[in-house]
Amino acid sequence: MKAPLVIIITGPPCVGKTTLGRKIAEKFQLPFVHKDGIKELLFDLLGWKDRAWSKEMSQLSYHLIFYFLEIQLQAKKSVIIESNFSDQEHTIQFLKLREQYDFITLQINCYADGEVLRQRFDERAVAGIRHPGHVDFILIAELRPLLLKGMLPPLKIPCNCIQVDMTDFDKIDYARIYREIEDHLSK
Repeated sequence: MKAPLVIIITGPPCVGKTTLGRKIAEKFQLPFVHKDGIKELLFDLLGWKDRAWSKEMSQLSYHLIFYFLEIQLQAKKSVIIESNFSDQEHTIQFLKLREQYDFITLQINCYADGEVLRQRFDERAVAGIRHPGHVDFILIAELRPLLLKGMLPPLKIPCNCIQVDMTDFDKIDYARIYREIEDHLSK
């Protein structure tokens, strides 16, 4: 049996990771596990209140992402996981899984113009389109420096990594992304 493919989609807030992940999941009929989906379920089950609680739910969401990832790897099944993974915090967890399971990894590192990200986040926070537990209206000032960078460094794990410019959603080369995934799924 061939090794499963783990597609890691990462990048800063508001870059379009979840939208990209959903498109890939639909195209390839793969399970899609994303931090905000888990976090919003936790908010619905446990309630929401302030920034400290939101951070706590983020940490719990990461534990659950890695839990679900390991379940997929035990079953030798491919999966897509998405979040604004931190190289410092999450690389070690991926490397530990690499020691236990045979799998192929494709990392999709999303980035965009920093000013575009800042504007997207501000508009999203003001519009209140996300679950209120994210407390986006509080995060505007806190996340501004990160958003203006426009990108997060990729995880330092053994894998192919493709960079995807998400500044203009209409110009994303989905065909290139899909070809890369198809190449990995056929290995």
